[in-house]
Amino acid sequence: MSYLLIKIIHLCAAAFFIGGVFFEVMILSRASSQLPAEARAQLSTALGARARKVMHWVVLALYGAGLALAWNYRAVLAHPFASSFSFLLSLKILFALSILGHFIVVVWLMRTGRSTPKRSRIIHLSVLTQMICIVVLAKSMMFAW
Repeated sequence: MSYLLIKIIHLCAAAFFIGGVFFEVMILSRASSQLPAEARAQLSTALGARARKVMHWVVLALYGAGLALAWNYRAVLAHPFASSFSFLLSLKILFALSILGHFIVVVWLMRTGRSTPKRSRIIHLSVLTQMICIVVLAKSMMFAW
């Protein structure tokens, strides 16, 4: 698979993932609070089921393509403080791993019945903030190369 195709897959998956989290945090959570409890529960169940089907593939494409792209920069990543580019790329990867950790925590919380609206909101805000940082870092990397 060509570098350009991998890059396109990575960018599209990132757009889908960031868009989904943005929609959930900034729009859906605020709008659903205006619904009656029964409607909110139905909406949450329906969206959760759909999101689990779609987002697993998006995350797989995002991280799979990210790994393939990182492989091309393994020599640069071996020395993360050698240049601005290597530092920014390393930081971007750290944020991506943190987001993956959040994703694993969400799955664990859901499976153990420990997920609460407050925990979910905090995790989603944290993930959205880190995603914004990744976008800024990715754009900054273009100027550091």
